[in-house]
Amino acid sequence: MKTRIVRNPKILAGKPIIAGTRIPLTLILNLLAHGQTIKEIIDDYPDLTAEDIKAAVKYAQKVVEKVHPPTTSTLHEIPHRRRY
Repeated sequence: MKTRIVRNPKILAGKPIIAGTRIPLTLILNLLAHGQTIKEIIDDYPDLTAEDIKAAVKYAQKVVEKVHPPTTSTLHEIPHRRRY
């Protein structure tokens, strides 16, 4: 399996980036948070693939889970959306 996310202290001060690029995960996550679709991101950054973008989200998920580990009671729960 290809390693899509890398950290190198000589590139962008060691921030996680997509392998083979200088595109930081923070950029990808920010674009997604502001409503850009995967297709729009790839159109703007043709070096990226859909798999790279999904890997960025998965990496972010793992970082959050490391900082805030899920409890066993909530491990398999999926939050339900409130209906107003």
